[in-house]
Amino acid sequence: MKTAIQLLSVSLLGILVSSCASVDGLKIPAVEEPTVQKTLVQQDLYNVLPPKRKPTVAVYQFTDQTGQKRQNSGGGTSFSSAVTQAPGAYLVRALKLASRGSFFTVVDRTLLDSLTRERQLIRQTRQSYDGEGAKKLPALTFAGMIIAGGIVGYDTSVETGGAGARYLGIGASKQYSIDTVTVNIRLVSVATGEVLLDVISTKTILSTANGGDVFKFIEQGTELVEIESGVTKNESVSIATQRAIEAGVLELIHRGGEVGFWDFIDVRG
Repeated sequence: MKTAIQLLSVSLLGILVSSCASVDGLKIPAVEEPTVQKTLVQQDLYNVLPPKRKPTVAVYQFTDQTGQKRQNSGGGTSFSSAVTQAPGAYLVRALKLASRGSFFTVVDRTLLDSLTRERQLIRQTRQSYDGEGAKKLPALTFAGMIIAGGIVGYDTSVETGGAGARYLGIGASKQYSIDTVTVNIRLVSVATGEVLLDVISTKTILSTANGGDVFKFIEQGTELVEIESGVTKNESVSIATQRAIEAGVLELIHRGGEVGFWDFIDVRG
């Protein structure tokens, strides 16, 4: 009798594995080497026509303004932030990607204190060795406009759904959940403080779960076989934030051209 139960258990396990494989392939991913992140919007940024006059923009604080914390699978909230705490890195990168680095001159003001101390150290060192005739440092590049904003929204489970089926104790299911991240990018005039352009971009974040299970009573309820398996995939929040920022910068460039803040070089000759 035990042999029959064991054979049935093995058979049920085989059915479960087959069901899960049909849902998502159920392959364990291999260890990957580090890669440089690339997105579809980047190609559009690369292909932007360069301006006739390269504008200089300054980046100060571009941060997470949502205060959202990461949701645990059990429903609680952990101490980890829901989104990256360094979105400014993606903003600077997107600005430098525009027209392959030929569109904006970008100055990073988040390092201003460090730059000031380093320049002071250089001046003092030169004066110690060369006296008052020591070569002076060039002036810092000043910007005519400031890029401001940040991550202003992170909404969880804005859409959820799923489907499943069960037959004779053997079942399979699919579920999904969609979050959204919202980014605001503003172009501000240094001379007047006026907000020249304002762009809001959003990106969805998809999470999916595929699973299967077997639940069987054998021999008039005296033996129980229960097997579960599943695969969950979560889209990277950081990459979604990167894409939203890149889309916002691209829209900022297009709108600036429309209102005449910069003119594009006609490469058609």
